Amino acid sequence: MHHTTLIDVAALRGFVAGAGNPPNPARLVLLDCRCDLGNPAAGRRAYAEAHLPGAHFADLNDDLAAPVTASSGRHPLPDAQALAARFAAFGIGRDSQVVAYDAANGMFAARAWWLLRWLGHRRVAVLDGGYQAWVAAGGALEHGTAPQDVPPGAPAWDCAAPDAGAVMSTADVMHALGDSARLLVDARAPERYRGDVEPIDPVAGHVPGAVNHPFTLNLAADGRLLPAPELRRRWLERLAGTAPEHAILMCGSGVTACHNALALEVAGLTGAKLYAGSWSEWIRDPSRPVARGDAG
Repeated sequence: MHHTTLIDVAALRGFVAGAGNPPNPARLVLLDCRCDLGNPAAGRRAYAEAHLPGAHFADLNDDLAAPVTASSGRHPLPDAQALAARFAAFGIGRDSQVVAYDAANGMFAARAWWLLRWLGHRRVAVLDGGYQAWVAAGGALEHGTAPQDVPPGAPAWDCAAPDAGAVMSTADVMHALGDSARLLVDARAPERYRGDVEPIDPVAGHVPGAVNHPFTLNLAADGRLLPAPELRRRWLERLAGTAPEHAILMCGSGVTACHNALALEVAGLTGAKLYAGSWSEWIRDPSRPVARGDAG
């Protein structure tokens, strides 16, 4: 069975034990995506303390984003070929089942999920509830920072060209603001969207015309995603008649927007685009308009 959105702890434990489908453990690749935006070293330190057996550490800044430039947001999309080479070094082959996890709610694991899909790899899922759920269920752990070699016999991965249609540039978003068929959805917390506070970026507010759907609305209290019918209900309400493929997802830097992409996929509402630069790129040019307060 292929997992393409979420996988729960019970199913993953079967894979880790070599009893899942496929039975070859070399075909399972685990990515530890734990991160603290305020402390870039925290994720790697947490990985060294304990991680799921055989997991590779995927650093948000070093592996899942390109270096920041004067015109980019805080987490630019990586170069596709460099990203493919990095994933291949983790042992990802064309037949691999990849499972990404973070501490709990999937906000960083969803970035790895989206990037793999952008490169054409569909057998990738986020561990529902993350590391926290794994530990709570008594899942096995490893410690230390052992070399992360490609598993012996792992198949090569012929990476597909990235899906250019899945990404919106700042110029695309500027053009879309005048299109009533489009809907720009901001995944940041309401107080950041409104511009009441801005703890990360130098300018507070949101892109004019954007609506707010915090990624936390996708989650139950335990950090797992809500059931698909409830996600669908919430997202249909938020889209308010906009076709899912005409939705443009953004956040602060293109990371938590991927969580909204995951939730839409789970809900069966496919085709939304990612504004990869997001708010932190939008405000690089002071001539671009900024709105504050509530919107629709």
